[in-house]
Parts: sequence; structure tokens; C-alpha cells
Amino acid sequence: MTTEDSYPNELMTVQEVARYLRLKERKIYYLLAQEAIPCVRAGKKWLFPKDRIEAWLSLQQHQPASDVVRAAPFSTAPVAVLVGSHDLLLEWALNVIHSPIAVKMTGAQEGLRLFGAGEAMLCGTHILETGGQYNIASIKEQIGLSPIVVIEWAKRQQGLIVAKNNPLNLYNLGDVIARNARLVERQTGAGSQILLQRKLAGEGLSFLQLHRLGRPAHNEVELAMAIFNGKADAGIGIAAAAGQLQLDFVPFLTERFDLVMTHADYFESPVQDLLHFARQSEFVEKAKELGGYDVSELGAVHYTRK
Repeated sequence: MTTEDSYPNELMTVQEVARYLRLKERKIYYLLAQEAIPCVRAGKKWLFPKDRIEAWLSLQQHQPASDVVRAAPFSTAPVAVLVGSHDLLLEWALNVIHSPIAVKMTGAQEGLRLFGAGEAMLCGTHILETGGQYNIASIKEQIGLSPIVVIEWAKRQQGLIVAKNNPLNLYNLGDVIARNARLVERQTGAGSQILLQRKLAGEGLSFLQLHRLGRPAHNEVELAMAIFNGKADAGIGIAAAAGQLQLDFVPFLTERFDLVMTHADYFESPVQDLLHFARQSEFVEKAKELGGYDVSELGAVHYTRK
């Protein structure tokens, strides 16, 4: 059977054009979001006129090399990468099931940017927003027109990590300032750093009053290790990170950690395998062991856009 025989219809669906171009469906949705592929909208469906797709393919062959790399229809589809915020339970689960998803800890805001650019399959985020809400406004701002779904991964205790037995008696950011305690920060755009900014503003404090270390930590464990090794006295992080090194923890709030993905990727085996494992007793026991997790609503959909 020839290629022409395989695609006799004048209008192709997302699935058909993906097969025709030998791309993943998520790459087609990315090209749609970038308005980089010819299409028409029929109700809620995207359709692709075959003659315009063939003309588009011909045009790509005559693009300058730099443009082809940026938007070529035969470029490699995004690999299975998780970007965004760091989570110990999520990282553990991916390792246990030997998931093909690679972890790239970028911080929540940078992760959303990378996801919106089609460079990742998943993004983890826990951005505290106005009114005590989480993630959705930031997701809408950072991500274009791609069909996405946002599901809950876990609720986590977030607060102040301090040395064992809390020798400086640090119970809030006012104490950190009053005692000139050394604070290790997270990178700009990390969910914990955004929480720090909001806590300072809410208490009428400023960054200028803090004794901040020069180099930020880029994940939960790195932050906890700085305190464990005596390089810092305190930092904003999750209870599970403190527990791993038997550090003391002062809870501030319970936050929601979400996973962002396209509709297509939600049904792909890497995501479904992860969600299946998260329903097993081994996973639930690990969440209890780490401490500070509530996984009772894992998988709940908090936002969807088709």
C-alpha cells in the first residue's frame, strides 16, 4: 500500500496527520499551539487539509537551516522529560517503576515555560497564587493553546527547615531575621522561592533583612543538605526533605503539587504506568514513610483545556 493510498481523505485528523508526518501526537499539538502547521477548525476538532500539508512540507525543504531546526515537521518530538518543581515522592516512584521519563529540575516557572515550548512531557508545579490558590493562573499565563490537563500529584507540608533540635529557636521568618540566621534560598521561579516572597510580604518583611547565602539550592535535598552540613541555618522546603536528614521542621501551610501534561500524553503509557503505581500499597506506604504527604486525591483533575 502506498502512502497516497494510506491517506485518501482530503482532511486528516490529528492522529492521521501525526502518522502521515511520522510524529508523536503531542508534537502536532505543539505545532498547533505555535500556529506553525496549516489546519482548520471544525467544531471542537482540528482538521488538516492534505494538499496544504503537502505544500507545507515542500516549503520546509526550502527553509534556511536555522528555521528548519526550529519548526521542521520531521524534527525529533519532545522526549519524555519531567520539568519543573522537585518532589521526592515523584522522583522515587519514577525510579521504582523504571520509568522512561527523565527528571530535569528547573523550578516551577521555568518548567512551565519549557513545557509550553513543547520541550517536556510533564511539568510539576506548586506555585502559591493570590487568594491561596495553586498553579492554575500561572499555567494559563505560561502555556499557549495546547490541550492540557492538570492533575493533582499530592498535597505536601511546606515550611521552615532548620537544624536538628532547632538550636536557634527559629519558628517564623521574623525569627530568622532577628537572629541573623543564614537562609538558603531556592532558585528564582521555584515554588518554594515564590512562597518565601509571599510570606515576607504578608509579614511586612523584605529580602534586604535576610542573611541570605550567595548560592541558591536547586532542589529539596540540596537545600536540606546545606542545613545538615552547617552551611545554612534555615530554608523553605517540604517536610519530607527535612525528615530524610532528621532535621527539624516548622510547618507553614499545606500546598498542592500538580502535574501538567497534554491530553494526548495523559493516555500515554509513561503517565498511565505512573498513575497505576500510585494506587498501589507500596506507594502509599512510601508516602507515609517520607512524611508530610497527603495522596488521598492523587489524580484529581483541577483544570483541563481541550
